[in-house]
Amino acid sequence: MLTLEAKKSALGFSLIELIIAIAIVGLVSAIAMPGYATWIKNSRVRTAAESIQNGLQTARAEAVKRNSQIEFKLDPAMNSTWEINLCSVSSAGVRACNTLLENRRASEGSSTTITVVATPSTSKSIVFNNFGSVIADPVPFSELGISLSGADRPLIVTLGVGGNTRLCDPSTSLAASDPRRC
Repeated sequence: MLTLEAKKSALGFSLIELIIAIAIVGLVSAIAMPGYATWIKNSRVRTAAESIQNGLQTARAEAVKRNSQIEFKLDPAMNSTWEINLCSVSSAGVRACNTLLENRRASEGSSTTITVVATPSTSKSIVFNNFGSVIADPVPFSELGISLSGADRPLIVTLGVGGNTRLCDPSTSLAASDPRRC
């Protein structure tokens, strides 16, 4: 047979215990929220940077696969939006890149508030030849700086003349030997 004290402990927890538990959860949430918001913004930057890097790699692979010129173009109005176009060259040597092969909108897993800055800043597109190398006309970008207001980890996508891409972190807090550092 249960004693009076055993019956009370079997009934659950008191209102005071419930209020204390809710207060502790609220306090921990309030402390963690600023860090969580920054983490979400950094994740958006990484998603956009990886999307752009994957788009560049896809465009290069398509150029080799199709034995043709392929254009990778960033949308100037929507920074992390990009598209891959098949180019045709006329007998007069005029290049027209208007056959859409693939595209990615900023609303597809990224953020419309991402800022992408090309170097040189006048360039928003790049054309790969059938060997996967970069064509110098028009002047291609050599790197893309990707950032978001409130995020503390901007990223850079670099593009070599041979068409190879690299995603790196410009942070000075990384060691010089760290492979993630630019």
